[in-house]
Amino acid sequence: MSKKPIWLFVSLLVLASLILTACQPAPTPTPVPATPVPAQPTKAPEPTKAPPTPEPTKPPAPTATAVPPTATATKTPLTFGMLLVGPFNDKGWSQAHYEAGQYVEKKLGAKMIYVDKVNPADRPGTTAVQLAEDLMSKGAKAIIFNSDDMKDAAIEFAKKYPKVPVIHASGDSAWKDGKDFKNLPNLTNVMGKMEYGKMIAGCAAALTTKTGKIGYLGPLINEETRRLAASAYLGAKYCWTKYLNKKAEDLKFKVTWIGFWFNIPGVTSDPTQVAKDFLNSGHDVIISGIDTTEGLIETNKAAAAGKQVWAIPYDYQGACKEAEKVCLGVPYFNWGPSYLKYLKSVEEGKFTPVFEFLAPDWSNINNPDTSIVGFVKGAGLAKEAGDKVDGFIKELAGGLNLWKGPLNLQDKKVFLKDGEVATDVQIWYLPQLLEGMEGQSVPTK
Repeated sequence: MSKKPIWLFVSLLVLASLILTACQPAPTPTPVPATPVPAQPTKAPEPTKAPPTPEPTKPPAPTATAVPPTATATKTPLTFGMLLVGPFNDKGWSQAHYEAGQYVEKKLGAKMIYVDKVNPADRPGTTAVQLAEDLMSKGAKAIIFNSDDMKDAAIEFAKKYPKVPVIHASGDSAWKDGKDFKNLPNLTNVMGKMEYGKMIAGCAAALTTKTGKIGYLGPLINEETRRLAASAYLGAKYCWTKYLNKKAEDLKFKVTWIGFWFNIPGVTSDPTQVAKDFLNSGHDVIISGIDTTEGLIETNKAAAAGKQVWAIPYDYQGACKEAEKVCLGVPYFNWGPSYLKYLKSVEEGKFTPVFEFLAPDWSNINNPDTSIVGFVKGAGLAKEAGDKVDGFIKELAGGLNLWKGPLNLQDKKVFLKDGEVATDVQIWYLPQLLEGMEGQSVPTK
């Protein structure tokens, strides 16, 4: 055999061996325990000294999640409840309270929950106390009753839940000098001295009227509504006599009451019809004392029909927007700063019962953070009259007091002697309209 075939045969064997080796699967790695398990001790002598058996260790404590240095604990916002006698968007009394609640939400970081239309006509068979309890069940830690009409309910609720702070807008049950003091440890009363706002409204009306006849569209008859209507008359009479140099007896001021704070068909007189009656009988300025804007709306319709007439709405700063051309201005409430103060004290655990009857901030009666009562002039107020209204406001800020004698009641009985200045108690509980005013002084039984 030649060497070449032998060499070729050997080469083929080597090549086949290499090919078979390459085709074998790669060996799988054996897992290695992360932590060696110590061997069990035996009684046999150790050939060499083994390292000490490690003692069992406790599982490591959970690692806390790192908090960024700027993060702070989030407080639970205070939830407060509000009962509104009318619709929350009535452009009057209830909307002023609703927006005050929004003010508190913004300033305090609180949360408002509310129920509106809290009155027997809109919610027959349901009481304000029940609705307040419902708000409390939904998390409210304090309750605001927003109407004088809820006085009894606010007292009942405060007695039933003595640990729940109660704020009643108007009312006198927390007033030690008042006639209905209840001495409840969780009930606060607050009311703005809207008497000043009504005086300004009366002044604007007297400076504008061409007929000398002012109509006052009143709600129901009680102590609050009498003193506010009387204040409008006092402001009108002052500006009529001082700024226009006219005789007081030549100014006619008539009050017509509808029976509630707003229209309830079939229950109250229709404020739209009352406004029409004023306008059709020569009253060319209507001052509203109700929660809604029917007086302004009807006046605007009459002006569009060619009459020279004007109106003054009530309660809500934005009310003139309903009919700007005939609006002389609006006296309004700003409840936000007071509600903020009381609810902040609730949040801090420092709530105490008080009675507050607050005057405007005379440094700026339209300051949204300080003044509970304001007056915004309307587009319908002529510049000359507006300048006089500004002068009148300055007089009030300087100490002018129109609740000063001699003043008689409507039946001509003396209310204030010559030079006598009325106390807050005398003004609050005014028993009748004043001499010179036409209209009913007490409710019909």
